[in-house]
Amino acid sequence: MSRVRTRESESGDIVAYSESAIRANHQNVEYCRTSIAALSGSTAGIIGLTGLLGFAFYLISVFSLWCMLLVKAGKNWNNYFISRRPLLTNGFMGGLGTYVLFWTFLYGMVHVY
Repeated sequence: MSRVRTRESESGDIVAYSESAIRANHQNVEYCRTSIAALSGSTAGIIGLTGLLGFAFYLISVFSLWCMLLVKAGKNWNNYFISRRPLLTNGFMGGLGTYVLFWTFLYGMVHVY
C-alpha cells in the first residue's frame, strides 16, 4: 500500500510525497552508487592507485555521481527526492566496501606478478 508523506514548504504550502515513488528513486540511486563504486574501483586498480590517492579517487567518484544526479534531476529535484543530502551520504560505506573490493582485486590482477 502506498502512503503519502507530507511536509510544509518554505512558502507555507503543504507538499505531498508518494512514499513508494521516493523509495523507488532511492533504490535507483543505490544501484547507480554500487555501479559507480565497482567501475571506479576497477579503474583505480587498473591504473595502479595506492594508499590515499585511491581513497581520494573514491571521494571524487562519489561527488561526481552526486553532481550528475543533481544535474539530471534539474531545478525540480524536490519532485524526486525529499532532501539532497541523502543522495550524497546514504550508502557511502557500502559503496566504499564495493570500491575497495574491486580496487584490490583488479590491482592484484594487473600489478602483482
